[in-house]
Amino acid sequence: MIAIPFDVNDEKLRKKFFNQYFADCIACLDENTQPLWGKMTPQHIIEHLVWAFECATGIVTAPCRTPENLLERAKRFLYSNKPTPHEFKNPLLGENPLPLRFPSFADAKDALRKEVARFINHFQEQPSAIHVHPIFGPLGAEEWQRSQFKHCYHHLLQFGLINQVETVSS
Repeated sequence: MIAIPFDVNDEKLRKKFFNQYFADCIACLDENTQPLWGKMTPQHIIEHLVWAFECATGIVTAPCRTPENLLERAKRFLYSNKPTPHEFKNPLLGENPLPLRFPSFADAKDALRKEVARFINHFQEQPSAIHVHPIFGPLGAEEWQRSQFKHCYHHLLQFGLINQVETVSS
C-alpha cells in the first residue's frame, strides 16, 4: 500500500496519478480483495471505472441527472479539496452492482488499462473536447481530470490500495 497525497488542485499530482500511481495500485488489486465499504467486488469496481473512463472520453454517453440550476454548485465540488464521501451513490447506478461485462477479472483490468491510456491521449489530442458527466454535466479536459482523480482515489481507498495523505491546500 502506498501513500498518495489528496490534492485535486495539484495538476502535476493529477497527471502523475494517472500516469503512474493508479496503474501501480490497480496492479495490486486481487479479485479476492474485500472492500472496506460498499457492495462492489474487485471486478465490479474495475468495470465501473472502465465505464467512467468511457464516459470521460465520449465512448459512452450517459444522461446528466443533475437539474441545470444545480450544475454550477455541483461543479464546485470538483475544485474543492474534499474527497468523495465513502458511501456516495451515483443515481444512475442504483443500489446494487451492475452485471459484469467482461469474462474475467484479468480481462476487466486489461480494459481499464486501455481506457486510462485512451483518457490520457484523448485530452492531449483533443484538449477542447467536452463530454457529459452523469452528475456534473458537460466537462472539459481539466474538469474530467479532477473528477476522475477524485473518483479513482475514492475507489483505491475503498479497496485499501492506498493510504490518504492529507494536504494543507483547500
